[in-house]
Amino acid sequence: MLKKSDLDKEHICCGFSDKKCKKGYELKKDWLRDQFDNGYVFRRIDARAKVFIEYGPAEKGWAPVEAPGYLLINCFWVSGQYKRRGYGKELLRMAFEEARVQGKAGLVTVAGTSKFHFMSDTGWLLKQGFTTCEKTMSGFSLLVKKITPDAQNPAFKDSVKSGACEGKEGLVVYYSDRCPFTEYYVNTVLTETAGKRKLPLTVVKLNSMEKAQTAPSPATIFSLFYKGRFITTDLSVCLDNRFDKVVKIQ
Repeated sequence: MLKKSDLDKEHICCGFSDKKCKKGYELKKDWLRDQFDNGYVFRRIDARAKVFIEYGPAEKGWAPVEAPGYLLINCFWVSGQYKRRGYGKELLRMAFEEARVQGKAGLVTVAGTSKFHFMSDTGWLLKQGFTTCEKTMSGFSLLVKKITPDAQNPAFKDSVKSGACEGKEGLVVYYSDRCPFTEYYVNTVLTETAGKRKLPLTVVKLNSMEKAQTAPSPATIFSLFYKGRFITTDLSVCLDNRFDKVVKIQ
């Protein structure tokens, strides 16, 4: 488990090999420093790989979710050669045990009702004992694994219920420093991609917990809207050769 004092000398698994995202990598570390003061946890295996889980008190979570008394899982990633070796189950077990020790009601997380990019695999989580307590029109599911059976179910906040954002012109993107890739891909790559197509682009950075908790999408790492309608959590949409395949311009 990483501690605040470790961040200057230890890697945080994601983004360390992408030099273009160096600024975002440092921003993610700064974000972690602040969140560690709120009881946030970053666990990883001892390898230079994307095998880690992040979670913290849901009341302090960067997501529009009402889940008092729960731990909220954020990023949870097992990649490449480390898949199917039990690491995911072990990381999840440790998070669940920590919730038990802290006297929490259980674990809660946001995922795609169908698999969404940059989000946990819903089907796998359901096999690990999670259940679905709510779904949105835009395709997100709120999953819970309870320790206290009669605890109140978590719920999405009203800001995500419609699946739309306030801006109805062109593209609107919401992002945060929770991921080291977003700063570069939103402010450099997507800006160039939108400009090439002469599409208006509004960038909303979720730079506070309050903003994240009232966002129009539960995916506060990255969410793209077009004409007010949610499109994707897939950061690769920023790329020129991917954009038109994902965003259907009308």
